[in-house]
Amino acid sequence: MPITFRRSWTDPDLDQYRDTVVRFIEEHMLPDDDEARKRGHVGHEIWRKAGATGLLCTDIAPEFGGAGGDFRHEAVFYEEMARRSLTGMNASVHSIVAHYLFNHGTDDQKRRYLPRLASGELVGAIAMTEPGTGSDLQGIRTRADRSGEGYVINGAKTFVSNGFLAGLVLVVAKTDTSQGARGTSILIVETQNCPGYRVGRVLDKMGLKAQDTSELFFDDVHVASDQLLGGKEGSGFFQLMGDLPYERMVIGVTALAAMEGAYQVTLDYVRGRKAFGQTIADFQNTKFRLAEIATEIKVGRAFIDRCVEDLVAGRLDTATASMAKLWGSEAQGRVVDICVQLFGGYGYMNEYLISRMYTDARVQRIYGGTSEIMKEVISRAL
Repeated sequence: MPITFRRSWTDPDLDQYRDTVVRFIEEHMLPDDDEARKRGHVGHEIWRKAGATGLLCTDIAPEFGGAGGDFRHEAVFYEEMARRSLTGMNASVHSIVAHYLFNHGTDDQKRRYLPRLASGELVGAIAMTEPGTGSDLQGIRTRADRSGEGYVINGAKTFVSNGFLAGLVLVVAKTDTSQGARGTSILIVETQNCPGYRVGRVLDKMGLKAQDTSELFFDDVHVASDQLLGGKEGSGFFQLMGDLPYERMVIGVTALAAMEGAYQVTLDYVRGRKAFGQTIADFQNTKFRLAEIATEIKVGRAFIDRCVEDLVAGRLDTATASMAKLWGSEAQGRVVDICVQLFGGYGYMNEYLISRMYTDARVQRIYGGTSEIMKEVISRAL
């Protein structure tokens, strides 16, 4: 019997939903992926189509425009994109933005923005990282100074996923420079017709070529006082820390799905490719390497699936989420590297999916908190 990687958290309804997701991906996303990688973004239309199909903000309550599902519905979409290395549409960051609003926003902020995120009318981004700060969020220099009935934002952000297409940006800024972490707040910026807001370069990255990772600039950007997330100054650091387990689980889930996708395309390749009168799959080295990969995925699925169940149940702690992110991203790098080797020279060609999987995988150990930061977080819980 062939080895399969059945998810412990799925059920018939989720399997049916997965079929819908796969049809959407194969009809609307895969055909445009090469062009999206060339132009550096997927465009707004695919976001609106995903929203119309019900694929965005699936774990947000219906009263705010969501589908009323849970993290498993989100995971299905992330997995099926990751299995095909479709990294241009960063639906996970979009969902993280929605969760900041849902978990921390005022009722008015939820009703104003969540339905528009769920429909794909607005693409969400969060502007945290600055040149020189990296993972040190307490070191940010962007300021939001009081001005009349609102704030004036000044600063620069970089590595902003969805930055080029974003219609809604959550900006992490200092509202009180004397208070350290307690002086950090999150401001909501609508980008359309916003004086002083400017998108810089779509950054030229090693991988994620279809993902519009951008620089953003804020030069005297005025926002009203009701654009302060949650309505209380100094809550930004708490809000950021509260949603990190969700973000890190997304990375763990996508890492494992990407490993499954890499395993499958490699298995198909070695069964068809011949050398020295036999298929590559017939060589003992190939069999052993594939056996190692299948074992790593099988073991990883037990852990990642348990984390998904814990997240849905509301009991996933920060250290375990960090373990999922650390193990998943590191394992993804190891597995995809082996798969490229089994492809030989063709594995180095961008026209092959495994090559794109290789370059797309590298950033998984960096964003969402580097592997080193994950070890630091885990070690504090020992």
